[in-house]
Amino acid sequence: MSKDQSAMNELHWLIDMVQTIEVGLVVLDRQYNIQLWNGFMENHSGVSPNAIKGKNVFEQFSDLPEQWLKQKMESVFLLKNRTFISWEQRPYVFKFKNYRPITGRADSMYQNITLLPLASLTGEITHISIIIYDVTDIAINKLQLKNANLRLEELSQTDGLTQLHNRRHWQHCLEREFERFSRYNDSATLVMLDIDHFKKVNDQYGHPAGDKVIQHIAHLLKQSLRETDCAGRYGGEEFAVVLAKTNAEEALHFTERLRKKIESSEVVYNHRKLKVTISLGINDLTPSIKSSSNWLSGADKALYEAKQQGRNCSVINKEDSIEE
Repeated sequence: MSKDQSAMNELHWLIDMVQTIEVGLVVLDRQYNIQLWNGFMENHSGVSPNAIKGKNVFEQFSDLPEQWLKQKMESVFLLKNRTFISWEQRPYVFKFKNYRPITGRADSMYQNITLLPLASLTGEITHISIIIYDVTDIAINKLQLKNANLRLEELSQTDGLTQLHNRRHWQHCLEREFERFSRYNDSATLVMLDIDHFKKVNDQYGHPAGDKVIQHIAHLLKQSLRETDCAGRYGGEEFAVVLAKTNAEEALHFTERLRKKIESSEVVYNHRKLKVTISLGINDLTPSIKSSSNWLSGADKALYEAKQQGRNCSVINKEDSIEE
C-alpha cells in the first residue's frame, strides 16, 4: 500500500470517527462561523452539517448564552489554553432534549464542555473547537443524591408530629441568635408557650386527641411566623419561638395575636369540637443576659408567671437576669 493510500485511509478513518463518536464536535472560525458539525450535533439538533456549515453559530442558535460564551471563547483565543465548563456552572450550552431512558425525568441534556484552541500550520490560533459531553446520567444521579441528603438533613431537624423544628435544631437557632446579639447587639426575643390544661385533654379524649390539638397549635403558630423567626416544639405540649430583630413590646403584639387566634379556633376530633388556650412567656435579650440558657430561663419564668395569673395570657419577664 502506498503512503498516499495509507494517508487517505487514515483521513477516512478519522472523519468516520469524528462523525460517529458519542461526543459533540463543533469547530468555529474567528468570526464564530461553523466549520465542522459532527453526527452527534446533527442527531441532537436536527440540523445537518451541509445545512449549517459556514453559518454563524449565534445566528443559528438564538438561545445560546452569546455574551457569556463569547467571553469564554475569546479567552481561549487570547491565552491559547483550553477551558472547561461544568454542568454545575451551567447545565447546558446547546439546549438539546434529553432522550436517555435512565434519566427520562430531565427535560434537557446536561453537558460538560471543553473549549479547545486550534492552531494553523504557522502556530496562529485561527479556530476553536467546542467538545460537548452528555453527562445527564451523572448530573441526575448527583442531584438526586443531593436532594436525598437535603431531605435527610431536613428530617433530622424536624419534629415528626408538628413539622416544626425539633428541640435540638431549635436550640441551635437559639444559640446562633444569642451569638448575633453578643457580636452585633441585634435585638431578639424568646417566647415560650404552653397549652393550658393539656393533661385534661389527654385524660378526657385520649392521646390521639391530644396529638391533634398539638398539631393544630403548631399549624396556627407556623402561619404567624416571619421567615426570620425560628419556632420549635420544645417538649410535650410546650413550644418555643425565637423572634429575630424584635423587642419585648413587639413580641407582645405577636403573642397576643397568636393567643387570640388560638382562643377563637376549634379542633374537631371524632365529631367533637375542642377548644384550648395557651399561656406565653416573653424574654427579650438585654446585656444582663450572659448565656443562651440564661435567656431561656427568663422566658420560662415569664411562662410560669402567665400560668400563675390564670393562664390564657402573655407575660413579659421583668426580672434582671443573673449571670450563671
